[in-house]
Amino acid sequence: MRHHEDTAGAGRVGAIMTERDHNDSMTIPEAPSLPGLRFRRFRGSSDLAGMVEVITAAHRADNVDFFMTVDDLAHELDHAVNEDTARDLIVAEIDRRIVAYARASWSIRDGQYTYVSGGEVDPSVRRRGIGRALLHAEQDRLRSIAATHPPVGPKRLQAWTFGGQVGTRALLHADGYETIRYFSEMARSLADPIPDRALPDGLEIRPVAPADHRRIFDAEAEAFRDHWGYREQTDDDLERMFGYPDIDTSLWRIAWEGDEVAGVIVTTVPRAENAQLGTKRGWLDQISVRRPWRKRGVASALIVSAMAGLRERGLDTAMLGVDAENPTGALRLYEALGFRVVDHGEVLSRELTPRNGG
Repeated sequence: MRHHEDTAGAGRVGAIMTERDHNDSMTIPEAPSLPGLRFRRFRGSSDLAGMVEVITAAHRADNVDFFMTVDDLAHELDHAVNEDTARDLIVAEIDRRIVAYARASWSIRDGQYTYVSGGEVDPSVRRRGIGRALLHAEQDRLRSIAATHPPVGPKRLQAWTFGGQVGTRALLHADGYETIRYFSEMARSLADPIPDRALPDGLEIRPVAPADHRRIFDAEAEAFRDHWGYREQTDDDLERMFGYPDIDTSLWRIAWEGDEVAGVIVTTVPRAENAQLGTKRGWLDQISVRRPWRKRGVASALIVSAMAGLRERGLDTAMLGVDAENPTGALRLYEALGFRVVDHGEVLSRELTPRNGG
């Protein structure tokens, strides 16, 4: 659920894309008439701080407990899949201050072409048409990308929202999007007793070693292959997984049976989020068990061990996200271990129609 859909720093974005000349304005068909407003291309690393400020202001206004640092955003953009920041990222500014941005990307999920748009608008300039103009501009960009893809089956637009993003959902619903999936965020106090859960005989938890990165990555990709919305993973995903600025693999929990990875929990402690919220939270971001080891208590044992590890580091809350319709019964498992739903998110979608068709 958390979009962190990752040690690159702010500098690498600038290395990938040379800083642009300031004569980079874009013509946006539905741009509102506001003094000083203009839309332009992404300039690289010099834009990151302004974008993070917009994310922070927007998420605080919407009660979204997800925040990023400049390094987080740089790393995400460095490893974005099927997203060309030079063409797919639009920045809106007023008097040279970044006030909004939008991104576009595509993927093949569950065998279907899916075209994703998203972004943020600073609360100080909302309800003036900036968000709608960006949404439609990115849809046009996605239409041009879709035109290069084979005409195989329906092509869909998709967007994600957190629970408090009421205005974003209203904009999407007005544009014909419908909710197709729900996700939940869950929390558990680490002050409460942590139950004992042992791994099945023959399995053990081992520390993460660099030599095992590929096997861990491949095992997790295999485990998620039968989940909703899966897309095939790439080497960029591997680099993203092991290159997050806040990475601490000593908190991860990997279950092994001999040379086989049975289950994985990627645990993170997001410093930007904890600093903004004044919390001491850790996230069990990715919980996966490969099919041959499911229904044997592997996930429970790994979760319990991960929670104990977070508590040993002085954290007081464990967080995780779950697909509300997960076929493995993950929601019930997490509830049985003391987690409770604290927020919801939605995936919205609509058909990718020609411009004159909406």
